[in-house]
Amino acid sequence: MKTFEEYYVPWIKGQKPYVSEYCELAWQDMSLHRMMHNENPLPPSKKVLEATNKYAKLANRYPDTGMVVRKKIADINGLDGPENVLIGNGSCEVVDMIFRCLLLPGEEVIQNTPCYGIYKLRCNVLGGKLVSVPMIYKDQLEYDPDGILNAITDKTKVIVIANPNNPTGNFMDEKDFVRIAQTGLPFIIDEAYIEFAGLEKSMVALIKKYKNVMILRTLSKAYGLAGLRFGYMLGDKDVVGQISVALLPWNVGTITMWAALASLEDTKALQERRDFVNSEVQFIEESLKDIPGLTIFHSHANYILFDGGKAGKKGKDVADFAFEKGILFNAPSPMYGSDGFFRVTPGTKEENRMAVEAIKEFFSS
Repeated sequence: MKTFEEYYVPWIKGQKPYVSEYCELAWQDMSLHRMMHNENPLPPSKKVLEATNKYAKLANRYPDTGMVVRKKIADINGLDGPENVLIGNGSCEVVDMIFRCLLLPGEEVIQNTPCYGIYKLRCNVLGGKLVSVPMIYKDQLEYDPDGILNAITDKTKVIVIANPNNPTGNFMDEKDFVRIAQTGLPFIIDEAYIEFAGLEKSMVALIKKYKNVMILRTLSKAYGLAGLRFGYMLGDKDVVGQISVALLPWNVGTITMWAALASLEDTKALQERRDFVNSEVQFIEESLKDIPGLTIFHSHANYILFDGGKAGKKGKDVADFAFEKGILFNAPSPMYGSDGFFRVTPGTKEENRMAVEAIKEFFSS
């Protein structure tokens, strides 16, 4: 008789589930200041809370396919209608569904790096091969579009670029998106943080010219609904229709769907959250710019990447020092020959001033 382990597909063996130690810790100790996961520090707006309460009373009913909220999203983005929009339980689910529809074991996904880890996780679960093209580290970390194009092989199935990039917070030039789109390969552009800079920075217009382009968004960041899990894909209606086949029935719950609509309609609340976060990003960057040896990666999103390597400081040590003061920072793995990287998510005004003082104190020691 076979052991149970022998029934697993080969590529799933040894894989570990995604668990954020930072999130686990923060929920276990609510006194900790959550400045580690690119969350919005402002709670949902009154209109969102009203919608949540209203539709919680209808939680005994299955949801529809989100026709109203999908139409709203299409209207915001100048697309024809709900047939151009796929909704998911966070944009992570949408990534998973796209990969499931496109990727066979051994086929390749090209990404830039450093970037969001979900692409690697979902690629590995399907037995795909991740091809990472490093960004170019000069004074800042810059995209390498030529490197991305040169990485294409006959096994390439998907190219995915985050714009702005997580964790560097910068944009790639529009002309380079066009060059990649022109390859005809399935091309995912992840715009999870686009609202902080404004939709005028979006590449959504490419959808009408290139059927292979898919735009991802989420309400977790600028809209501040990370805990409700709502993301979406914008694309050609035929592509959206085919990928929708892979979605689980009722994948987005009734409460989440209508709370998302309320959030999208509450443009004043979005502006307030965007303005607050952008001003606090500027405050943190300005407050720390004179620290000798500290590299600050200017961000167009709600996080800031730092490298203290030139000052002889380790990012993990910065995070540990902040933790002693009750503040959670993110400390990425060493890269580019430096172990000095750490990332800060702006919190409340009070938290941001605490964080600035902690960083200054650490670098002056």
